[in-house]
Order: sequence, then structure tokens, then C-alpha cells
Amino acid sequence: MTKDEAITRAAREVLAHGGPACLTDPHIALRAMDDAMALGATEDDIKAEMRRQREASGQ
Repeated sequence: MTKDEAITRAAREVLAHGGPACLTDPHIALRAMDDAMALGATEDDIKAEMRRQREASGQ
């Protein structure tokens, strides 16, 4: 998995499984974020991708 793929995956998992209304295992998002960060991503990279995904989906 490339860094960009890991960032995209982490953002997708945080949006799907994170937040205060998280009704699934919160470790799903945390593991995806850890994987992305291990490949050199920063929290800001993941946040920017989350914004991009939200805008793309019209949220």
C-alpha cells in the first residue's frame, strides 16, 4: 500500500467509524490511521483527505 492509498483509506475509515456516534469498533479507524502514519502520513494529511472526501460526497 502506498502512502496516498493509506491516507485515503484512513480518511474513509475515520469518516465511517469515528466520531462521537461511533457504533462500531473504534480501533478500525485507529488502525487505519496508524498504518498511514507508519508510511509517513501526518494527521494534517488525513484531515485534508477527510475534507476532500466530504466535499466529494456533498456532505
